[in-house]
Amino acid sequence: MSDPSSQRNEPSGHEPPEIPEPEQRLPVVIVEGPHPALLDPDQLLESCDLRTQRRSGPGGQHRNKTSSGVFLHHAPTNTIAEATERRSQADNRRIALERLRLRLAIEVRSPSPMDQRKIPPQEQELRTRFHGHPLKLNDRNVDKPAVLALLLNDLHVAGGQPSALGPVWKTSTSSIVRLIKSCPAAFAFLNQIRQHHERLPLR
Repeated sequence: MSDPSSQRNEPSGHEPPEIPEPEQRLPVVIVEGPHPALLDPDQLLESCDLRTQRRSGPGGQHRNKTSSGVFLHHAPTNTIAEATERRSQADNRRIALERLRLRLAIEVRSPSPMDQRKIPPQEQELRTRFHGHPLKLNDRNVDKPAVLALLLNDLHVAGGQPSALGPVWKTSTSSIVRLIKSCPAAFAFLNQIRQHHERLPLR
């Protein structure tokens, strides 16, 4: 059953969604691809500046006495993520990388096949693997940031209309909306796209 929220201000089932022209779209950071959220941790880390330092805050004598806080700057997109809550620098580096992948998925776009653009093999492989998939991915699923990135690429092209993605992903509109809603920042970005195109927000 379709999520009623996904139907607000959307075309009827018999009317194909109108895709905005490129110049009408919300201005975003666009990279040629593959999208950095698809890179494995070592590859992503290679494109980052890494800084460590102590952080002040609660925790007293047990907090970051060995400069275990990790700050990552993804230079190609100027995206930053950090982790300081663990005593182990290795743990903080892993957490910071996870946060960076998610931020990149939301804040950075790469070309979408909905624009009749050729996409890199890594992106095509992921799209093929999740074609027809119900998209029920929990937060620990390593593919979640990458799938979110590609869905948001398509939603950016489609002017924030989840109903336009069904034929591309061979899944329901409600599945797409549910996955986007599972990440509040991604859902906020989707509604930012919709606002730009003067569409009602999804709830």
